[in-house]
Amino acid sequence: MSKPEVKKAVLAYSGGLDTSVIVPWLRENYGCEVICFCANIGQEADELEGLVEKGLASGASKVVVKDLREEFAADFLFPMLQSGAVYEKRYLLGTSIARPLIAKWQVAIAEEEGADAVSHGATGKGNDQVRFELTYKALNPTLTVVAPWREWEIRSREDALAYARKFNVPVTHTEKSIYSRDANLWHLSHEGGILENPANEPEKIMYQMTIDPMDAPDEPEMVEIQFEEGVPKMVNGVALSPASVVAELNMIGARNGIGRIDLVENRLVGMKSRGVYETPGGTLLYAAHRELESLCLDRDTLHFKEQLGVRYAELVYFGKWYHTLREAMQAFITETQSTVSGWVRFKLYKGNVIVMGRYSPNSLYREDFATFGQEDVYDQSDAVGFINLFGLQMKVKAMMEVSGGGRTKYAAPDYNVFKRD
Repeated sequence: MSKPEVKKAVLAYSGGLDTSVIVPWLRENYGCEVICFCANIGQEADELEGLVEKGLASGASKVVVKDLREEFAADFLFPMLQSGAVYEKRYLLGTSIARPLIAKWQVAIAEEEGADAVSHGATGKGNDQVRFELTYKALNPTLTVVAPWREWEIRSREDALAYARKFNVPVTHTEKSIYSRDANLWHLSHEGGILENPANEPEKIMYQMTIDPMDAPDEPEMVEIQFEEGVPKMVNGVALSPASVVAELNMIGARNGIGRIDLVENRLVGMKSRGVYETPGGTLLYAAHRELESLCLDRDTLHFKEQLGVRYAELVYFGKWYHTLREAMQAFITETQSTVSGWVRFKLYKGNVIVMGRYSPNSLYREDFATFGQEDVYDQSDAVGFINLFGLQMKVKAMMEVSGGGRTKYAAPDYNVFKRD
C-alpha cells in the first residue's frame, strides 16, 4: 500500500529512544518536516531536561514543550474522579486519561503550525495507539496519522540504537530497565519483566513512588480533604490548585504506602496484560469523594451513578474521552455534584486508609430522621403497608403456587418419607 504524502508532522515526543529515532525515520520515510511536542503532565523532572536540544539534534525543525499539569488535573482527572470511574474494579486509569490530553494538544499544534499529519510512538499491540488515534479522529479527522511501530522494521532496542547511530541521534546511554513504565501526575505504572508471569511477586525495588507499607511509619498520619461541588480544593486546611492537590496527596499517600495495586486486566485489543500501579493521591481522592457522596447523594442517584461509573471507565480506557456519550454522561455527573461539598478525614497507616469522619452542610443524613423514637418523622406503623406493596409480586407468585392445595418451591421437604418402619 502506498504511503500518504506528508509535508509536516507533529510527533508526540518524550525524548526517549523510540520517539527520538522516530524523528529521523519520519524524515527518511516520508520526507517531511517534523515538529516535536512534549506535554509536561507531571512526569519526573529529569525526563524533561534537555528535550528541546535533543529534539532539534534528532532532526526536528521545532520542539514545543507545554506545562499541562493544571489542565490535566482540572479538566481530566477531576471530572473522572467525580464519575467514580474505576476500570475492572481496581485501575484508576492513570495512563488512559493522559492520552486524550496529549493528543488534543498535538492536534492544536498541528493546526497552528499548518501540519498535515500527527504521529505517535505507541506499539501496534497496545491500548495507547487507539487512545491517540480516536482523539485525532474526534478533533480533526483530516490529519494523516503515522504510527511507525506498525510500519518500520525496528523490532528491538538494539535495532533502535543502531538506527540512532546511523542518523547521529543523541541517545543517553543508560541501562534499560526491565520494566516498561509510564509516569504522570496521577500515577506510575509498571509492566513487563518478571510481571509478565502473573504468578511472580513484584520485586520490592520495582516500586519507585510509594514506600512499602511494611516500612511505612509506625505512627499513623491524619489527612483532611475538602471539596466544593465535587472538586477537591483543600488539603489539611490549605487551599491548593488542582495539580497541587494531587501532588500534595501523592506525597502524603506515598510515604504511608498508599495506592499500590497489582492487576491482570483486559486490554482493549483483546489480550490480557498484567500491570502494577502506584496511585497514592488518586487513591485518597477517590476514597474521600466516595465518602462525601455517601452523605450527599440519595440512594437512587448514587446507585445509578455507580452503574454509570463502570461504563465511564470503559470509555476512558478505550480512548473515547471525546465521545458524545462520555460528554453527555459528564453533564449528568456534573449535575449530581452540586451538593457534594464538605470534608473527609482519614487516618493513614501502613497502606490502610481509615475513615475518621466526614461532614457536609448538604448532608442527607439526619440523626433525628434515623432515630427510631421520632414518630413525627417516621411512623413505624407505616411499614406494614409499605412491606405489603413492596413484596406484592413475591406474594402473588407464592399464592399461585399454593392455590389448589399445592406447595411453594421453598416449602420444607417432608423427611418422614425417608424413615424406615
